[in-house]
Amino acid sequence: MTYLKTPIALALVAVALVGCSKPEPYPISEQLPAEQRDQMGYALGASVGDFVHSNLASQEESGYVVDRNAVIAGFVDTLRDSGKMDKETRQQLLEAMQEEFTTHRNDTLGASAQADGAAFLAANAQAEGVVTTESGLQYKVLEQGPADAPKPTAEDIVEVHYEGRLVNGEVFDSSLERGEPLVIPLNRVISGWTEGVQLMSVGSTYQFVIPAELGYGARMAGSIPPNSTLIFDVQLLQIIKQETEQQAEIEIDGNQ
Repeated sequence: MTYLKTPIALALVAVALVGCSKPEPYPISEQLPAEQRDQMGYALGASVGDFVHSNLASQEESGYVVDRNAVIAGFVDTLRDSGKMDKETRQQLLEAMQEEFTTHRNDTLGASAQADGAAFLAANAQAEGVVTTESGLQYKVLEQGPADAPKPTAEDIVEVHYEGRLVNGEVFDSSLERGEPLVIPLNRVISGWTEGVQLMSVGSTYQFVIPAELGYGARMAGSIPPNSTLIFDVQLLQIIKQETEQQAEIEIDGNQ
């Protein structure tokens, strides 16, 4: 999240407050200004207000609340050239707020994702056709390839189509949507993929349910919350000779 990185623009939202005789935290105009130039000013203030509101609302959704009256007071004081904080201190506090909020958000999202994942894994383990490996990886055969088709090793490069979802059904990545299969070295992806795809023969489609410890663990990965259990439908198209491909580290996540 970006916090107040346009202080000049943000200060403009306080223009409407400067002329107020009453110390009200949220003065509201009685009506839209009649003159076009004034309407332009109102539109500018409304635009900046949207920016500030979206930042604060995003924080509040995860339970991290900043007093909006304090935010407005900072606008007004600085616009009146009576600010009570130097620029260096402001920057330090904003950086501290960024770090504090990120930690709070990750802890909140991570705890929720961990609980949801544990419940999903427990239920899915009882579903028909689901196999749980020693590591905790769960898989189900959706379509089995030919009996004589080869299986990859961890050192192989494979071409796959896949769709990745969270346990709530939200799709965070899909080669099918992009219309282009992905070529990946199996020793450069999350361990749930490395283990699972080796179980497949070419032409097969499997569904993998990957616990967080076999996925991205406690870190945020694109749009994937920390401690998330991941669901992947993977179709193994072919195994590619290593000497024909340049290996690169691959992440299957919400940034793809």
